[in-house]
Amino acid sequence: MAGQQARAVLVVGLSARALALAARRAGLAPYAIDLFADADTRALAAAWRQVPGDGAGGLDPEALVCAAASLERAAHESGDVLAGLIYASGFEAAPEILGRLGERWPILGNPPEILAKLKNPRRFAALCRDAGIPHPAPHFAAAPDAGWLEKRIGGAGGGHIRATPAGTAPRPGHYLQRRLPGTPISALFVANGREARLCFLSAQWPDPGPAAPFRYGGAVRPAAIPPQIAAEMEAAIRALVRATGLVGLNSADFLLDRDAGDKGDGWALLEINPRPGATLDLAPRAALGWHLASLRGRLPRRLGLGRRAAAAAIFYASRPIRVDGAFTWPAWTMDRPMPGAEIAAGAPLCSLRARGANPEAALASLAKRRQCLATRVEIAP
Repeated sequence: MAGQQARAVLVVGLSARALALAARRAGLAPYAIDLFADADTRALAAAWRQVPGDGAGGLDPEALVCAAASLERAAHESGDVLAGLIYASGFEAAPEILGRLGERWPILGNPPEILAKLKNPRRFAALCRDAGIPHPAPHFAAAPDAGWLEKRIGGAGGGHIRATPAGTAPRPGHYLQRRLPGTPISALFVANGREARLCFLSAQWPDPGPAAPFRYGGAVRPAAIPPQIAAEMEAAIRALVRATGLVGLNSADFLLDRDAGDKGDGWALLEINPRPGATLDLAPRAALGWHLASLRGRLPRRLGLGRRAAAAAIFYASRPIRVDGAFTWPAWTMDRPMPGAEIAAGAPLCSLRARGANPEAALASLAKRRQCLATRVEIAP
């Protein structure tokens, strides 16, 4: 029992399922807190707690602290000692809540000060400017023309982004950013505070909803990137790691303008997420091991991605759905809601995954599975 005491971690976020799975693959016992308490999160976790919240403000602070204390007691009763806390999405708008948790449990990742710096539009733009990294600077006055997007400060997932009419000022807690052409590209990387190792690049796409034209849809790896541009993206990541002291698994979101050809000016960095991001599901089994080793200064020598491509996507409900207990979920679904859960129209129902010999094959398999699930949901009781 004593040899297992340091093998337990709190995994916390709006959705903790991906972290719980990564922790299990790393030989850890995850104690999970999130907004959904999906069936597979419960199955993966040594214990779990569901707390209220929303995508804009994150998890309720008081309920979150109480849930973490409750799980610490549950871990103790199981003979475990929590080594610390690994966080997912949900703290970008309120790093101080992460700070409250960090007063009691070690944060196994970037501290709230780094999160706050990178999610402050002005401070992040200054970091990019000082490092010579292409980045569309924030704008806090009325839009001078129609080519601007409004984004929520600390927003994540793309659902908060809106096109802004000319002459419209950003709402409180929001800012404007010039709309650029290009394909969304995400880089998963691991850092040790001084250096960084690029794990992989993935191409992303939106899944527009009536009130969320830029909400996140999914991603496929590897992304076909001209080598020169890929090298420049990695250099930008390394420059920001040196400037900020980033550690652990992180993601960087870029826009790649494929019409720019192989020139070195066809991309821009949009943001850094100083935590494991949405593409964690595309990472190999060793990913969380890389994360924890990097906190001790070690970066992986080999990535072990394999030759097969991988894709994952969110399946949004097209109508209100009440999950029936008789519904059987295919093995390639994730984030499965519990029987009786009420899913609103436009809300995520679950996630899908697929693999293939190349990105095109992985995407084709994903599309077939999406259609299969849509048919099953339509005829489900």
